[in-house]
Amino acid sequence: MQLLTTQLQNQNPLDPLDTNQFTQQLVEFASVEQQIDTNTNLQTLISLQQTTAATSSLQFLGDNVTISSNTASLSNATNMPAAWTLSSSAAATGTVTITNASGQTAYSGNITLTGSNQTFTWNGQGSNGVAWPDGNYTIAVTAQGANGQAVTVNTQIQGVVSSVNASQSPVQVVVNGQSYPITSIVSINAAGSSAVAGSSAMTTLNSSINNLNSKIVSLSQLL
Repeated sequence: MQLLTTQLQNQNPLDPLDTNQFTQQLVEFASVEQQIDTNTNLQTLISLQQTTAATSSLQFLGDNVTISSNTASLSNATNMPAAWTLSSSAAATGTVTITNASGQTAYSGNITLTGSNQTFTWNGQGSNGVAWPDGNYTIAVTAQGANGQAVTVNTQIQGVVSSVNASQSPVQVVVNGQSYPITSIVSINAAGSSAVAGSSAMTTLNSSINNLNSKIVSLSQLL
């Protein structure tokens, strides 16, 4: 409207703007203004969605979760071995290779897979008998079935969510001292007494989430 008003104030009185051109410009200016409002509403909608995602992620704090990952933490100080859950599609035999964060091979050995979920733990002792330091270690499993066919092996780790980083996208959760995207959470395991202790906080949290979702729906209807 400021552009349109300025144009009217400065037009040549002897050659005023044609009515059709004026109407066309008015429609164009209105369209631009509407687009600006739409962009503003979209930014608000995105912000509300990010807030909802960040708020929702807080419910995982203190929960024991299963993460889809092939990297686990080794802590000799707390006597905590690196542990993975291996899930194979069929019974098989194969080779396990464990590497450190730099890609160096720390351990390599044979394994028998049952065709279901099984736990593999590593106490930090290398193939040469030397103990490896605390840190994050990655496992790789190559397996073959009875007929020599390749067998797919999925790896998961378990641990308690100690913190949530909502400043990143997607939201990151810290499990066993390592950061994972929240989308890698496969399941939430039994939380025990922590679930009871946090029930009141979760009620309040869910209420806040519902309010945010209502605002998002209302804003979406305006677009």
